[in-house]
Amino acid sequence: MSPMSGKIEVALFVTCLVDLNRPSVGFAAVKLLEQAGCRVSVPDAQTCCGQPAYNSGDRKTTRDIAAAVIEAFRGYRYVVAPSGSCAGMIKKHYPALFKDDPDMLLAAEDLAARTHELVSFLADVMDFEPDDVKLDRKVTYHDSCSSLREMKVVNQPRKLLDEVDDLELVEAEDREACCGFGGTFCIKYPEISEEMVDRKIDNLLATKADMVTAGDLGCLMNIAGRLHRRGEKMKVLHVTEILAGMGKERGIGEGDD
Repeated sequence: MSPMSGKIEVALFVTCLVDLNRPSVGFAAVKLLEQAGCRVSVPDAQTCCGQPAYNSGDRKTTRDIAAAVIEAFRGYRYVVAPSGSCAGMIKKHYPALFKDDPDMLLAAEDLAARTHELVSFLADVMDFEPDDVKLDRKVTYHDSCSSLREMKVVNQPRKLLDEVDDLELVEAEDREACCGFGGTFCIKYPEISEEMVDRKIDNLLATKADMVTAGDLGCLMNIAGRLHRRGEKMKVLHVTEILAGMGKERGIGEGDD
């Protein structure tokens, strides 16, 4: 539990993939934040962060979406997302979108300064440690590109996973390599994406781990889908689900034939 006293106001940016494909990640995020001593709000007006439009080069649509997100999260002390890519979009790319609009630039920079990836927020800001969580599994962690390179998330998830009783964390070779998802990249270049995810999966399986986890649902869906198509049994869970004590629940992609 966090040693910090009082309730810290946090707004949860749920993300599209969590909302539409894996709501349990959102519930796990709320549970962890509340355990850490936060009062959690989930603004109804939040939308997509704008990454699909941004990655496709549609800057006008991206700015419209970003303006809506900025307004939805105005006034909250912290904004936290269970996704390094969405947090990175807000923190790193929103200010650049409005570099020629002084008023919106200030608002974008203000939101960027308050935005955090969930696991790094728990570890670095709240000094949180999971309490009474057990998972008798060998687990390997995938470093997603945005979490690693934009949000500098490396040791934080490993530190928290080390606090889970009976969990054995094993590292995969080339753990920092892209899984091939890359947002719209996997749609534009499916053959390259498949080769990348196969290489990633070969390295994950070589660890002999029972489970792979990460902080970005897009990566995990990509990995889980390819594991399923290859007939592999490795379980896939978001790191928040493990830390919230949901490690024995159905993994990503299981039962989604």
